[in-house]
Amino acid sequence: MGRTTESVVTARNDRKPPAPPSGDAAVSTLPASEVLASLGSGPGGLTAAEAATRLARDGPNDLPAPARSGMGRRLLAQFTDLFAVLLLAASAITFLAYALERPHDPATLQLALAILGVVLLNAGIGFAQEYSAERTAQSLQAMVPHVCRVLRAAQPREVPARDLVRGDVVVLEAGDAVPADCRLVEAEETAVDNAALTGESDAVGRVSGPVPSGALLEARNCVFMGTDLVAGTARAVVFATGTDTEFGRIFRLTAAAPRQRTPLQCQVAAMARRVAGLALVAGALLFAVRVPSGQPFVSTFVFALGVMVALVPEGMPATLSVSLAIGVRRMARRHALVKQLLAVEALGSTSVVCTDKTGTLTQAEMTVVELWADGVPHTVSGVGYAPTGHVTDPSRVRELLRAAALCSNARLLPPTAGEGWRVLGDTTEGALLVAAAKGGVDTAQEETRTPREAEHPFDSVRKLMSTVHRAEDGTHVAYVKGAPLELLARCDSVARGGSREPLTGASRAEVAGTADDMAGRGLRVLAVARRTVAGARPALAEAESELTLLGLAGMYDPPRPEVRDAVVACRSAGIRIVMVTGDHPLTAEAVARRVGIVRGPDPTVVTGDRLDTMTEEGLDELLTRSAELLLCRVSPEHKMRVVTALQRRGEVVAVTGDGANDAPALKHADIGVAMGASGTDVAREAAVMVLLDDSFASITAAVALGRSVYRNIRKFLIYLFSHNIAELVPILVASFAGFPLVPITAVQILAIDLGSDVLPALALGAEPVEPDVMDRPPRPRRERLFSAAVMGRILFLGGIQAIGVCAVFFWHIQASGIPYADFTTSTPAYREAITMVQAGIVVSQFFNALAVRTDRQSVFRAGLLSNPWLLAAGAFGIALVAAISYAPPLQAVFGTAPLTVGDWAVLVAFGALLLAAEEARKWVVRRRRRTGEVSR
Repeated sequence: MGRTTESVVTARNDRKPPAPPSGDAAVSTLPASEVLASLGSGPGGLTAAEAATRLARDGPNDLPAPARSGMGRRLLAQFTDLFAVLLLAASAITFLAYALERPHDPATLQLALAILGVVLLNAGIGFAQEYSAERTAQSLQAMVPHVCRVLRAAQPREVPARDLVRGDVVVLEAGDAVPADCRLVEAEETAVDNAALTGESDAVGRVSGPVPSGALLEARNCVFMGTDLVAGTARAVVFATGTDTEFGRIFRLTAAAPRQRTPLQCQVAAMARRVAGLALVAGALLFAVRVPSGQPFVSTFVFALGVMVALVPEGMPATLSVSLAIGVRRMARRHALVKQLLAVEALGSTSVVCTDKTGTLTQAEMTVVELWADGVPHTVSGVGYAPTGHVTDPSRVRELLRAAALCSNARLLPPTAGEGWRVLGDTTEGALLVAAAKGGVDTAQEETRTPREAEHPFDSVRKLMSTVHRAEDGTHVAYVKGAPLELLARCDSVARGGSREPLTGASRAEVAGTADDMAGRGLRVLAVARRTVAGARPALAEAESELTLLGLAGMYDPPRPEVRDAVVACRSAGIRIVMVTGDHPLTAEAVARRVGIVRGPDPTVVTGDRLDTMTEEGLDELLTRSAELLLCRVSPEHKMRVVTALQRRGEVVAVTGDGANDAPALKHADIGVAMGASGTDVAREAAVMVLLDDSFASITAAVALGRSVYRNIRKFLIYLFSHNIAELVPILVASFAGFPLVPITAVQILAIDLGSDVLPALALGAEPVEPDVMDRPPRPRRERLFSAAVMGRILFLGGIQAIGVCAVFFWHIQASGIPYADFTTSTPAYREAITMVQAGIVVSQFFNALAVRTDRQSVFRAGLLSNPWLLAAGAFGIALVAAISYAPPLQAVFGTAPLTVGDWAVLVAFGALLLAAEEARKWVVRRRRRTGEVSR
């Protein structure tokens, strides 16, 4: 077999190329020339020969493809289920018994083949459903650009991104994806979008000079694989490739994170062990009882095997797989793609959702919603990058919007096939361009009328950006935008009523107060100003002093419109929502309040730095006592730690995310939920569910469907196991009564379990979602699938069926007048009796299926005919047993005989009695519940 992902990563690390002498952390603190020298490179990059040598030595700049099981291994995995192992063993032993017995009994061979056929059928159904439900996984390589521009011997060349090596000098411009971890050596107006790596929604400016020592991800002169250049141009030298990059570090975390077992997996495994143990013990005891009585050894063994087969729900694996697949298809119609069948049910037990912010709760499209100009606020309608909406009193804010648009480098791109309006460049500037369009400003026309002559790029020290333009009258005007306080300090006047007014202490306080108020409401605020300058290229000090303030622009990343209702639904379902984001605490809290995650005055806001200082006990206490919790500025390691702590407390955790930084937590969670449209391939690879519409509301719909699936699983388990009692009890009664033959043969049992029971069980599994499913709290992780109430219903319904089939069997036997010892498998009365038992079980199961549709509500109130698939499935089962009774070829296989009309009437009356008894039980339960409510 091929190497696992972990072994590939280890192999890559074994040949890790030598780091620069001072280490990767030092590449940010050294001048560019020293970094180039330490990497054995220069301003012109490497020669082609040197690059080829390093590529051969260090390996390609890629990530190992995730290890995937082959088709054969996936199919073989279907035979590792405990029921499958048990039935395979039974089939093998039966084949052995057939080979040893003299003379050979064809019935023994038929039984062995039938059991083997059951196993193969279950495996085929399970494999087909798993294969069809699991989407072809997205390759991690899709996150990395396939081609990049480099300098080789000072000549620009395009090379495959996987051929990059340490020391290569790459050329980047706005719109490029960064192909490796690089130190900038030249940067002009450069900004990067690190959202995929850090979760931070804001574009971050970059410089080429050395910066103080600190965390490498925080270094403002480095860019990293998997991120995007959104503004400016740059040249950068590669210092890490492949799995040595920050992106590769996240890949290793994801590869090492174990996939969590779902609650249903644990419960089905436990149930399988108990049922298998019971079947083996019961078969062994009956074998031990019958051998001393003089029965032939082989026939006694086959008899005991029949008991064991009666207890094993052979149809359950296929029924479970198909029922979960029905849930998968239903979720797909709600835009939720589930890659693993068992994840469907796990969604229903979700108790905590750890959600990302950008792209999950919000639209990831900055939008200006408020302007302040001419002394008054102005609202801006519309959300996102589409320039549809309007500005109140646009004439009073036109100069503000015009200046903001001219002092921007971003570009607004119109819709194309499959894509809506987009922004190329900084999203904040994109929001200003959209607002300008809404206010009637034609940016392209303004740029033609007022061409740009010079620019002073934004930097984090000044927190300002300024551009110089030539006006139509030949004068030059500087437009400046940036942080309100910094810009206000450089202004000496303010625009009001079309003229300039001096900035007084009172007017400064008014502007500052307005900016603070907007920021307090979670808006990102920019101030815009202008001044006339002496020439086309004024000094920075001239361009950004003695300014006239034009106004303020407040913007935010709008929440998805459906999120608030989804949050309300989660609250009513008892699901706790924890925001886990790499963004700033103030931004996170503002978004959380807008969508309803935070409603109280004092939510608990914890940063990654504080998490680093917490002990496990402290983290457990934080998660226990904080009803409204926001975790901000967190790393992938923090997310995984939080998920682990929640799971330690018994929570079933769903994690949502769209960035590469979310991938480890997505894989480690009980349910990893990735965004399909805006999400990265890494996130989609790690998750077990992908939201095709990126809608948080789809999670709520998926949880409701998951809860419904669990309820339906319980319904068909009651249905399946109750008839197992009806199969086992007659065998036990006949054994202790001294009857030499079995009341129902193993082949008949298999025909019931697979031919008559699977379709009704599937129909029960397809029951629609009940209206109140999201008004109940999530079930505890440790709640047993077979609760006391479920076992009580199984024993109640199974006991009634067992009494009925025992009665009809011994009625036929006693009515024949033949002594027990004279019965053989060819005796007509015996063949009629076992036919009655098989038909009795099938007919009673038809009524049983109607009975188990509801827990307390009368099936007549729910609608006796409201599930036509169930009625059709039950009719098919009855038709099948009728064929077994009347068709000569099937009579020969099953040893049956034709039933009379009177026999069928007895069986139908018996089935109706079962339904009546269950309706009476439900009436008693409802009455007790009403009495209890009145007494309270």
